[in-house]
Amino acid sequence: MLNLFQHLPKSFFSLCCILLFLSCSSQNRLEGYVYYRLNTNPTTLDPAFIVDITGGLISAKLFNGLVRIGDDLSIQPDIAQNWSISRDGLTYTFRLKHGVYFSNNREVSASDFKFSFKRLLDPKNKSPDSWVFEKILGAKDFMKGRAGDVEGIKVIDDYTLEIRLDKPFSPFLSLLTMTAAYVVPKEEVEKWGPDFSSHPVGTGPFIVKELLPNREIRLERRKDYFEGTAKVKGIIYRIIPEDLTAVTEFETGNIDVITIPVSEYSRYKNDPKRQNLISSIKGLNTYYLGLNCSKPPFNSIVLRRAINYAIDREKMLNTIYERRGRLASGPVPELMRRWDIPAIYEYNPAKARELIKKEGLNSITINFYITADQEVVDIAEVIQSYIRATGIDVKINQLEWSAYKEAINRGEPDMFYLSWWADYPDPENFLFPLFHSSNFGPGGNRTRYSNPAVDSLIEKGQYTMDEKKRSFFYKKAEETIVADVPWVFFWHRTDFTIRQPWVKNYKNYPIYSMDKGTEISF
Repeated sequence: MLNLFQHLPKSFFSLCCILLFLSCSSQNRLEGYVYYRLNTNPTTLDPAFIVDITGGLISAKLFNGLVRIGDDLSIQPDIAQNWSISRDGLTYTFRLKHGVYFSNNREVSASDFKFSFKRLLDPKNKSPDSWVFEKILGAKDFMKGRAGDVEGIKVIDDYTLEIRLDKPFSPFLSLLTMTAAYVVPKEEVEKWGPDFSSHPVGTGPFIVKELLPNREIRLERRKDYFEGTAKVKGIIYRIIPEDLTAVTEFETGNIDVITIPVSEYSRYKNDPKRQNLISSIKGLNTYYLGLNCSKPPFNSIVLRRAINYAIDREKMLNTIYERRGRLASGPVPELMRRWDIPAIYEYNPAKARELIKKEGLNSITINFYITADQEVVDIAEVIQSYIRATGIDVKINQLEWSAYKEAINRGEPDMFYLSWWADYPDPENFLFPLFHSSNFGPGGNRTRYSNPAVDSLIEKGQYTMDEKKRSFFYKKAEETIVADVPWVFFWHRTDFTIRQPWVKNYKNYPIYSMDKGTEISF
């Protein structure tokens, strides 16, 4: 290629470098604020309607619930100072802390929690998160308009809330750590109506100071937060969809912390000046290849097993995925298991070809749906080559995210690539939504897998309060799922972030709702 600049004087290059530095340097930063990057706008900041990680990440800084997730993934007090559970596992009694205030300077009471939970269940509001509270006694009658109140939510006094369930549900406390269970003030919700999302009022360590869609979200710290004032003046989330732009902004000092894009992982990892600024956290997630069990060809368990034997997952993890995760042997992340890891399918292409030939399926074509994300495209092409080596053709269909999600919810593809991330720290979160037959499609069971024995084991785990029995039921359920192979279990991703050298006390969290933003400093 012709170098158009080869005859220009060196002073020209010096001038260009100075201009480039001035245009990209951090001239517009607010002092004392920590800057993060988001790749998309949050869908909402109203806890009753949050379904995305971006919205959950920000709302965790604005709101609180009765309980929260501790660093060891145990359930810890939040606004509730303590609680008790009846021996039959049905009644939960929460005693609230005194002196917890909304950002409008009103103290929180038990009535606020009842209002917030009823609001989520109210059919007029059409909350996508109503399932979080549907186990409460009388919730279903209220949701269907057959009752004017929720029988199982009782305000004993200003600082005591009682919740009674329809039947025992062992992960209930874990559900209460979700953004859907955050408390909101009735007067502010009624004042703003649907615009409450743009004027959120909560109990958290920050308040929203400015919302600029597609540009940035500015949070400012509260000085009266009940857990102590944040160490930074505020947080600014800059919305930058493109990875290259985000990296440029980070390297010019305009962003303090970014999740390392795939394209930059090797460069940062191998940079001796940057290595000590990289943090990692073992994610509570599972990446998988979903096999549609409800129709040919993957209604054949033999073919599903053959596909598992056909793909060298470990080689893919170590090469194309650059070891950014841990090999999965089942749906439940190893950090959540309280039982032995089930046996895995080893890479055995000869066995895969034998099974496919035996079934007479070596001349079929599989429709493989993926998103247009480049990393997913690269992974899909490797999967395609492994399966084609067995004699089966694979046709890849790329779709934009919303169309992709709609297609797999309808059960359209034969095969698809997806991941599941923990909403709450309980193995049940990786079993019931994904494999119970009541959750076909949007509920999470997108492979339309159905096994009455698995349904029963998951339900038994949900209803027993005995920890050893729960683990036994979940272990048996996971072992059966692995044997039935509705998925090819790929890996549990490890997330990597990089920070500026002036950032102190930065910490990664395995679940987005754990980060209150109070620890980070300069």
